[in-house]
Amino acid sequence: MKKIVLPALLILITISALAQNNPSSEKKKNTIDLSGRANDHFMIQLGSYGWNGIPDTIHTKGLSKSINFYFLFDFPFKTNPHFSIAIGPGIGSDMMYFNKTYVGIKDNTSSIAFTDQSDTTHFKKTKLGMAWIEAPIELRYAFDPANNAKSFKLALGVKIGALLNAHTRNKDFVNSTGNIIYQYVQKEASKKFFNGNRIVVTARAGWGHFTLFYNYQVSSLFKENRGPNVNPYSFGLTLSGL
Repeated sequence: MKKIVLPALLILITISALAQNNPSSEKKKNTIDLSGRANDHFMIQLGSYGWNGIPDTIHTKGLSKSINFYFLFDFPFKTNPHFSIAIGPGIGSDMMYFNKTYVGIKDNTSSIAFTDQSDTTHFKKTKLGMAWIEAPIELRYAFDPANNAKSFKLALGVKIGALLNAHTRNKDFVNSTGNIIYQYVQKEASKKFFNGNRIVVTARAGWGHFTLFYNYQVSSLFKENRGPNVNPYSFGLTLSGL
């Protein structure tokens, strides 16, 4: 994890230092009016979610999703207004869907079970959901900082998260051929197998209010020896404004 986090932090620090010490920025700082620009305070991210390093024995299904909401305070650099630092609170949610798989989130076992039930009775739909409270920080670059809503922009960052909830939602109990036995919804919640905190490196690029994002969790999702050694990732579209 340190091999990824430390270079990411060094990149942020280096770019920040270059921006602060850019001699040409002294000439530009008084010619760019930032009073009316949109600062991308509010961000909504909708994306696809997956696990890097997932074992072949775990069978996923459909499009797993990631939905994130952030409210960030944006601080332009006085010496170079193309650059800014954004920081603030947020909420992240991830949903992984499984195919004919039992997820033992509350089992009294040493590690979480992902059991293939394709040859026996099982739930037709199984979802593992996680909710996080997060503190992201971004180093941003806008090509036209005075008109941010109509500018190409880039951002690199890191976010620290704390796990609020982990749960499964199982719907419709069926037999091995897919015929419904019972129609009901079963919900179970437990955080005992999961790491309580996470570190995620982030990147965004796009135009105006729309950017593409990629997030990679450098810390393992599950505690050591309590689950598979997987690193979640997500990518998709960010809508920003205000």
